Order: sequence, then structure tokens, then C-alpha cells
Amino acid sequence: MSLFVPRFDDTVLVRDAEAEVLGGAPVGVKLLADSSASGGALSTVRVTLAEGADGARPHVHRNSAEMFYLLDGEAEVLSGDDVVTAERGDLIIVPPDRPHAFAAAPGSTADLLIVIAPGVERFGYFRHLQRIRLGEATPQSLLEVQELYDNHFLKSEAWDGRHR
Repeated sequence: MSLFVPRFDDTVLVRDAEAEVLGGAPVGVKLLADSSASGGALSTVRVTLAEGADGARPHVHRNSAEMFYLLDGEAEVLSGDDVVTAERGDLIIVPPDRPHAFAAAPGSTADLLIVIAPGVERFGYFRHLQRIRLGEATPQSLLEVQELYDNHFLKSEAWDGRHR
């Protein structure tokens, strides 16, 4: 077991009103703290999903774990071959190299705090997704930045059977 000790000098304080927000309905992403702000310790965003909206398609992170904390609503989360429903107050932590995805549960909205540790500079990834939404980049362009953002897409029969 290795121990990662982050190095940064000041407390990180992100004021809600000052955080950058991308998207909106059906998917909104609030950029809270990137890896560079925490000395590499973590990256964190808040994702709000409209009723039944997909948050992320199946993927893995090779070098980081991902934590999902349900602030409100219900979300379906893929972890490996299992799809679980998380409710307000529930916490799910997915280890590195484990396929995962998330979406608002059918008939529900979801508000999630998502933390990746150790951190990866992820704000660029979410801005890239925004460019795709706006038609400024193609969905295929995500394949070109998988290594940069440690976000590797894959197929999941367990997920695709529920989310088409």
C-alpha cells in the first residue's frame, strides 16, 4: 500500500456563487475544486440531473477512486456488473479500474457530490463535454482525451439493459 500525501498551502474555499456552472437541464455540472487546488488530493464537482437523465456512460478510471454522495433525489449507479439505486444521504465509492456509470433513477431527479481521489485535472473534461453539447466538438473527440482525463469508456451489458 502506498500513501499519497497531498501538498498545498492554503485551505480551499469555494463559494457556491463563484463556482463555474456548465450545462443546465437536463444535466448541470458545478465545478468545485480541481486537482491543482488540492495538491492532487482530489477533484470534486456537483452534478444535478433532471428526471431520468444520464450523468455518465460506463467508464473506468485507472488511477483514481470515485465517490458519489447523494445530496437529494435518487440515482442509479453502475459498479462492475451491479446497478444499485442510491437515495438521499447514501454514499457509494467505486475503486479504480471498476466500470461505473450513473443516472437519475426513473421518475426521480438527482443531486450528487462527486469526488475523485487522488485528483485529476477534470475541469477540462467537463468543459470538453460542454463543447460537445454546444456542437463545437464531436462526441468522438472524447476518445482523444481519455488518457489525459483518466476517463476510459467501455460497454456494459448491465447498464445498457437499463439505459438506452
